[in-house]
Amino acid sequence: MNSIMEKLRVYLNRLESNEKLEIVRADFVKDFINISHKEFLDLIKKLPKDTDEESLKTLSDIHSSLFEDASNGVIEKEKIKNELLEIKGHPLNFYSRENKAIIKLIDSIENALKNNEQIKANDIKNLKGVSIHYASKGDLIYPHLSVKYGIIGPSNIMWTTDDNIRDKINRAIKKVESNKLNEEFLKELLKDIRQMVVREEDILFSLCAFNFTKEEWAQIYIDMKEYENFYQIEEYRWEYGENFSESDLEKIDGEIVLPGGSFTAEELRAILNTIPMEITFVDRNDINKFFNEGPKDFKRPKMAIGRNVYSCHPPIVEKMARKIIDDFKNNVKDEVKIKMNKDGANVLVSYHALRNENGEYLGTMELVQNIDFEE
Repeated sequence: MNSIMEKLRVYLNRLESNEKLEIVRADFVKDFINISHKEFLDLIKKLPKDTDEESLKTLSDIHSSLFEDASNGVIEKEKIKNELLEIKGHPLNFYSRENKAIIKLIDSIENALKNNEQIKANDIKNLKGVSIHYASKGDLIYPHLSVKYGIIGPSNIMWTTDDNIRDKINRAIKKVESNKLNEEFLKELLKDIRQMVVREEDILFSLCAFNFTKEEWAQIYIDMKEYENFYQIEEYRWEYGENFSESDLEKIDGEIVLPGGSFTAEELRAILNTIPMEITFVDRNDINKFFNEGPKDFKRPKMAIGRNVYSCHPPIVEKMARKIIDDFKNNVKDEVKIKMNKDGANVLVSYHALRNENGEYLGTMELVQNIDFEE
């Protein structure tokens, strides 16, 4: 065991010394492929408390993703991933090409730093595309891996890392606008982004390729259209994704009758989509049941329907969501309102407890409304 612990410390030191992640990963695989993930977790518990957190997360992420189920075979995962990467228009193909654009951007910034050239403000502002890329992963990939397949490593580690990087990007953009961007801060940010690209390509994409069905990829393909193509990546048509469609509303027969009147499913759909708000309904069991259609400030992928609402939030937001819903269930509150600025617009996000005529809790409705009205 001491020998394994020493090897683990060596790999941590190699990462801390900024050795290329792909080289460290290749050696790490050879030494730890026969160690179960439970054994690996027991090992890291014995490390000193001052162990570099980022390096530890990286090794844990690699091990969790590739060796938790060794019977699946790393080679098989890589084979399936590579096949999907070659399909033009496939979500994995698009994500990978988006990563290439991200690497090209950070290479440009790093070269300018290396040659003591002035950093272009637009290059820093273009890091916003990284945030959009991460938002797409956070909505479409992490929750599905966690909820459908029980693969929680990426959600617990990568998602949190993504959010930290997005926060740093926002700070970098503000700093460059005021000419206060620190070079060391920028170098650390670029290093974090580069490491995440490697993690996606080597770990996350393999997991998705091995587990997701063709139908699930088709739904991701459809949902990805809602996200800005910031780096203007060429969008190829994937015929299977284009031809895939499902609508629960189309399966509803007859009229929907309520105390106030009735309407067809088509009429109800039009009404809900015309209301100038983003509408979300979460049932009494905390399951996402409905999102209205149309452009949204806060993306609502169709794949989230039927999924636990907490799985759709990054760890930092999940605690707040649980508090709001718990207060509704316990009759502490019936409404919570939050004002915020979203991409320069003033937005009101309100949460409402839904109750039947006897006051019993039925679920939660979330409404998002732009409150920048013209006089």
